[in-house]
Amino acid sequence: MTTLVAAPLIFISHGAPTFAIEPGILGEQLNHIGQNLGDVKAILVVSPHWQTADIEVMTNPQPETIHDFYGFPKPLYELSYPVKGATDVAKKAIDVLKQAGLIVKENPTRGLDHGTWVPLMHLLPNGDIPVFQVSMPKGLDPQSAYELGKTLGPLRKEGVMIIASGSMTHNLHDFRQGVGGALPYVSSFANWVKQAVQHERLDQLLAYQEFAPGAQRAHPTDEHFLPLFIALGARLNDVNLRTIEGGIEYGILSMDSFVWGLNQSTRGHLTEQDVHEGSEI
Repeated sequence: MTTLVAAPLIFISHGAPTFAIEPGILGEQLNHIGQNLGDVKAILVVSPHWQTADIEVMTNPQPETIHDFYGFPKPLYELSYPVKGATDVAKKAIDVLKQAGLIVKENPTRGLDHGTWVPLMHLLPNGDIPVFQVSMPKGLDPQSAYELGKTLGPLRKEGVMIIASGSMTHNLHDFRQGVGGALPYVSSFANWVKQAVQHERLDQLLAYQEFAPGAQRAHPTDEHFLPLFIALGARLNDVNLRTIEGGIEYGILSMDSFVWGLNQSTRGHLTEQDVHEGSEI
């Protein structure tokens, strides 16, 4: 089952769990993308809210909605995202990962964490495309995340859309400080990342802690930024990049996101950026 055109690839800044009921700028644009996914057969999601010692792949045919967050409004805990799993495709992903020499385990009971179902509620509110998750192995760094993405990327040619769900910025320690407005480092860091991705500065991105302004403040820990490197690895030299300007939530969470491989009708709705062929990213 091979398609001529690779399925889309998205790095989504999934924000706080409240994104489920407060779609903002990003939610609207994800909804438009979801209406134009064409021949996508299944969706593979990698989220920092599922980390394991070795890579695990969800093969659950009916994944439950996991409410893996605390202290939020009650309506969030009443939400569910009913969707079918993609067992056969997940097993194909297991084979691909094993062929790359990685240790992989099948997980037939895993559900969908909020890094997955929250953005999917906007992208595909009807849950009409099967979904499965691949866990993030502990000890991942930018380079190994990039290599993991390269391993998973060829699945796009078989109609599997890849979502790398993370966050452009993620410092929850600054939550109270951001109440009065966006903190300056948030935009500085996000703008640097967008420029680096658009101009394919892979070496600088991999060493972002050295080059990016406010890197340590934007990501005191890197688990929410590592999905970006998975996306960069999975892009298959696709220069068809679009940036989604998602705004800033709670003064600290940049919702900016990236999309590769959209069809023409979808691309017309998003913020267009000049993307030049250059170094392999």
